[in-house]
Amino acid sequence: MEPLERARELFDAFEAQLRAEMPAGVDVFDAHTHLGTDIDGMIGRYEELEAILDRHGISRCNVFCLDEPDRHPGFRAGNDRTLAFAERSQGRMIPFVRLDLSEDPAGEAGRCLDLGARGIKLHPRAQKFLLDDERLAPVFAVAAERRVPILIHGGRGLPPIADSLHRLVDAYPDAQLIIAHAGIADLSGLAARFAGKAGVFFDTSVWSAIDLLGLFHLVSPEQIVYASDYPYGSQPNSLLIALRTARASGLSEEQVAGMLAGNASRIADGEPPLEPTAPQGTDTLAQPMALARIHQYLSMAFPLLFIRHQDTFGALGLALNATYERNGHVGDLDRIRELLLAARDLWRTLPEAADETEARALARTTSRLIHLADILAVTS
Repeated sequence: MEPLERARELFDAFEAQLRAEMPAGVDVFDAHTHLGTDIDGMIGRYEELEAILDRHGISRCNVFCLDEPDRHPGFRAGNDRTLAFAERSQGRMIPFVRLDLSEDPAGEAGRCLDLGARGIKLHPRAQKFLLDDERLAPVFAVAAERRVPILIHGGRGLPPIADSLHRLVDAYPDAQLIIAHAGIADLSGLAARFAGKAGVFFDTSVWSAIDLLGLFHLVSPEQIVYASDYPYGSQPNSLLIALRTARASGLSEEQVAGMLAGNASRIADGEPPLEPTAPQGTDTLAQPMALARIHQYLSMAFPLLFIRHQDTFGALGLALNATYERNGHVGDLDRIRELLLAARDLWRTLPEAADETEARALARTTSRLIHLADILAVTS
């Protein structure tokens, strides 16, 4: 239990730091959360999400089901649970209907929108469709007619999607669009098509701070909405990475507040989007050499942890060694070292896990520590 207790102490310390860095009195709106049980074993619990919202001053969130074991037919059971969660939250959780294109998507969208859903969720990787699929047109038509947003997966596991998505947006201009995970599947193509286009948004739910620095450089601040991707994303990581990359990109405090809540609130409240301004930031990343080395080694270590393999390569050790370099960044390196020492000790306990639940918890806690260290390495 000692490594776990040390991890919790570090998370508490970073939550305190996050509160100190947040703009005074700012609202937070999480545009991307899940509740339910995914076929990959991930679970989003209502009580846990509610506690996260309370602890971090998050006033509202968009919520939808995961890729549920009982997803057939058409996510009906999961969507009904989402509607019940939203009613239980008394308006704090805004329900989106998740759709399967092979099982009457327009009908299920209409059913749930009639029952109070206020958005649509599409996941082309999980539901195995491409963005040139003709079955998407009726879904966009429903969104345009009902004036509700579509949130679509734009992260890993997809081919380029910009051209097909652009054709849909052109055909249904009244359907607002939120591209999840900063659109990293095709960021340059999506930015070329949609940067400066009011009504198309990108959410911040990614692992890499460099991805977000790239997003802020390519897309208007008025087109970016904060998102955690709970339960895959966690706190304080999700808020800290969004806040630090926004500031590193040169966003004003007003634009930071818009990213954290204002832009998503306008979508949820049915207000017209703000006119996009010029993107911020730079196309060049400058880092002290020690921090660049740490980022490189952590990028090597994380996939090993993801597959629950011990760090036989020694990537985490290389990152730790780099924290001892004395180059004027002692405070940052000391904080990174604390995180990595705790991650190393916790990672070593993974083979001793009693069951799958414990192994998952240990791996996720270790990954959160490494993620915080990487955020500091890139944004300090």
